[in-house]
Amino acid sequence: MLPKFAPNPDAFGHATEGFARFMGTPQFLVYMTIFVVVWLGWNTFAPEQWQFDSQALGYTLLTLMLSLQASYAAPLLLLAQNRQDDRDRVSLQQDRQRAERNLSDTEYLTRELASLRIALREVATRDYVRAELRSLLEDLLEAQEELRTHDPAGSASHESPRDKVKEKLKEKRDKQRGPRTQQLPRTKPGHAATGATSGGSTEQVPAAPKHTTTPES
Repeated sequence: MLPKFAPNPDAFGHATEGFARFMGTPQFLVYMTIFVVVWLGWNTFAPEQWQFDSQALGYTLLTLMLSLQASYAAPLLLLAQNRQDDRDRVSLQQDRQRAERNLSDTEYLTRELASLRIALREVATRDYVRAELRSLLEDLLEAQEELRTHDPAGSASHESPRDKVKEKLKEKRDKQRGPRTQQLPRTKPGHAATGATSGGSTEQVPAAPKHTTTPES
């Protein structure tokens, strides 16, 4: 039957919380002490016809006012405490979410750093490439020297000097490799490999000589 009274909870809570906070300050205690001292002094030393709270009745009006003030102070303090608890709950939830995001970001960065370290192990550095090129150059020079000393220029082989150098380098590389990375020997240019293998070995058979035709006169 009566209209529903619904004040704005945020505005009402903000106002009551401000008043409750003021009640917990030293200024409020000083003002309350001055008020009580003035009240008691007036109703004690003032003329009797000017007194409004008789000392004979034990300052009944002052006791009633202090009881009323205490009855309102308790709910105000509870309201302020509830609002503070709500803020703490929201802040704690946000801190938990922020900590979870930081943890996920840290785990992601850790995985990325681990993958980068693994990838960098397989990247050829400048010194490694230089060392490989220097080793290859030394092998080329050594192979050329072996061809000059052991294989005279007037040999009857159909291979060019470049093919010979390649073959020498290949043989040297195969010797340097381990048994697991050793590659099977390839057939030389101009030769055909037969399919007959026994015990994992391969035999090479010279290819048939090509027939040359002379131009008709």
